[in-house]
Amino acid sequence: MSRPITSINKFLVILAGPTGIGKSSIAIHLAKTYNAEIFSADSRQIYKEMNVGTAKPTRSELDDTGHHFIGEISIFEKYSVGHYETDLNLRLESYFKSNDIAIMAGGTGLYLRAIMEGLDEFPEVPTKITDELNNSFVLSGLEYLRDTLQQLDPEYYASMDNFNHRRLIRALSVIKASGKTYSSFLLQKKSKEKNYIVIPILLEMSREELYERINLRVEEMISCDLEAEAKLLHQFRGIQALETVGYQELFDYFEGKYDLRMAVDLIKQNSRRYAKRQMTWFRKYGEWKRFHPQHILEIQNFIDKTISTNLKI
Repeated sequence: MSRPITSINKFLVILAGPTGIGKSSIAIHLAKTYNAEIFSADSRQIYKEMNVGTAKPTRSELDDTGHHFIGEISIFEKYSVGHYETDLNLRLESYFKSNDIAIMAGGTGLYLRAIMEGLDEFPEVPTKITDELNNSFVLSGLEYLRDTLQQLDPEYYASMDNFNHRRLIRALSVIKASGKTYSSFLLQKKSKEKNYIVIPILLEMSREELYERINLRVEEMISCDLEAEAKLLHQFRGIQALETVGYQELFDYFEGKYDLRMAVDLIKQNSRRYAKRQMTWFRKYGEWKRFHPQHILEIQNFIDKTISTNLKI
């Protein structure tokens, strides 16, 4: 007699890890193994215009395996983590009606937390506070925002993308409005019932090995004409989606701030720094089963064991 399918027999395998560690290739392997589709948790791969610089799956990979949230919206559209949480939950609800296993792959911490724990509830921030912080950014620059946040909330500062002035302003506005640290809101536990079981996997390797992979990937992006892609987008550099490592450095190169070799070296350096912040975040949030990306059989055995243990008849 065949096993009846119930809602508890649905599984979301979350494959997380820092930039450059090889999440996409493993996700594709797992999707083929479990006849599943891949749901991206990358806040930049969702944009149509950003391809080389976000290391999107190739056209053949996209055709070979079902993908979601890859190249679906334009950089000219506003898309927040709140939109992502809503869209993802709706899509998973539909997907699990006819499928038992889904693969999520990505390194955007807020996207991952949104699905694992739900979004944090922050206080309302008066417009006056946001306006004051925006003015401070214009007058005193990014360093002022960084220094202020590091002083008021060193815990959050250590784990965030501190090259993004909008996130800095957001964190500082919450701190000033509430009198509490931004990280204290992130630590709130949110109970949210799900109709599937999460299998959280974190890919990690030595820092030296990861940094070498990142350096090689940047060189590969340059050889795949990242410069040409960035040149097409340069006129829109003020758009939030383009405040991204790989594009900002080339934009500055186009504007004569340094030469191409310096731009490439900065992309490598800033990508390594971003990977370090990602790992800090992963160590702080979530309970992960950790694997080296080369240990694919161990990853599959863990998934199989978790599914077998949690199956309900």
